[in-house]
Amino acid sequence: MFDSTKECAEKLDAQDELVVFREEFYLKQDAIYMDGNSLGLLSKPAETTLMEVITDWKEQGIDGWTQGKHPWFSLSEKLGEMMAPLVGGFPEEVIVTGSTTVNLHQLVSTFYEPSGTRTKILADELTFPSDIYALQSQLRTRGYDPDEHLVRVKSRDGRFLEEEDIIEAMTDEIALIVLPTVLYRSGQILDMERLTAEAHKRGIIIGFDGCHSIGAIPHHFSDWGVDFAYWCNYKHLNGGPGAVGGLYVNKKHFGTLPGLAGWFSSKKEKQFDMDHTLTPAHTAGAYQIGTPHVLSLAPLIGSLELFNEAGIERIRTKSLRINQYLMDLLDAELKEYAFTLGSPTDDKRRGGHVSLEHKEAARICKALKKEGIIPDFRAQNIIRLAPVALYTSYSEVWEVVQTLKKIMSEKLYEQFKNEREVVA
Repeated sequence: MFDSTKECAEKLDAQDELVVFREEFYLKQDAIYMDGNSLGLLSKPAETTLMEVITDWKEQGIDGWTQGKHPWFSLSEKLGEMMAPLVGGFPEEVIVTGSTTVNLHQLVSTFYEPSGTRTKILADELTFPSDIYALQSQLRTRGYDPDEHLVRVKSRDGRFLEEEDIIEAMTDEIALIVLPTVLYRSGQILDMERLTAEAHKRGIIIGFDGCHSIGAIPHHFSDWGVDFAYWCNYKHLNGGPGAVGGLYVNKKHFGTLPGLAGWFSSKKEKQFDMDHTLTPAHTAGAYQIGTPHVLSLAPLIGSLELFNEAGIERIRTKSLRINQYLMDLLDAELKEYAFTLGSPTDDKRRGGHVSLEHKEAARICKALKKEGIIPDFRAQNIIRLAPVALYTSYSEVWEVVQTLKKIMSEKLYEQFKNEREVVA
């Protein structure tokens, strides 16, 4: 029988082998942070490496590009090497560059090659809106009508996608597939290995948006044969607001010219030859565009040091346990308040957050914030709660559920309007 007492939560904390990493983060005083799937908290190592890069700038000036503790000229490649174990790629297949949408534009520009009947891009109706905006834009620049040439797989229930439906949509009209690794609302993990294999059987290039999975679950992009992927680094990887993004390109595609070439697409040894003919890097570095934002790269050095010390498998193990604990508590304490679990219950299908659905979700989130709990609201009716393996305790999860129970039993949410803030 499930034990919903505070003593059980404290016992689980005592058994937590990742508890030492909690001390490495700046936790909000008098608050419990459950929004690490939107913006991860600052870690002390990330602060340290940011200040080290600022010191290099202060003391080295322009020589910081090649000297100092973290030479800037090769920093994107260094971070790609550090990030490779988190995505299951070879070091040369990963680069830290651009932003999520810029990297998507680059990868679609590179790998979308409409020909004959294959002119359409396959996506899904539950994906993050910015991906759709970018895909529509890419189609328009090629002279195609997005209403006709962007195919969006339907969800059967508004929460989840079925791999069978995606595979059925892989017709001979599809030139490129772009899908999320994890759905941002429900937290469902798609079967990337299966979808990649099915796409390749049909001769279709496939890529994934890893924004809601990198740093929360293990990936095996190279083993699965994924063609490309892209992601942000400010959520689970705690790189800071606006952190530089990342991308992966399978080495079988090395030598494919970048669709959007730029200064940093160049082979490092040739970059300052100042030749008007680009010699692209023979790595994922070829798909960089402009100069990296060094001060936004800097915190990732310290953050990735923490991740590599903890190990993504241990992170995933705790994430599954603490999210299951959260779901069990919600079931035990909140049955009478008309909440619906909007996340998969199967460990293999659930990412790093839990989604609760309620018709009063927006005002419940406001009430939680007033009580010192930082959740995340997603339209129209979703409360996302993200216990983060490296810094959330089981006792905090217990407090969150007790606070939510108080809000519902005393109807504290009724003092707020049931509408989102400008930034949800």
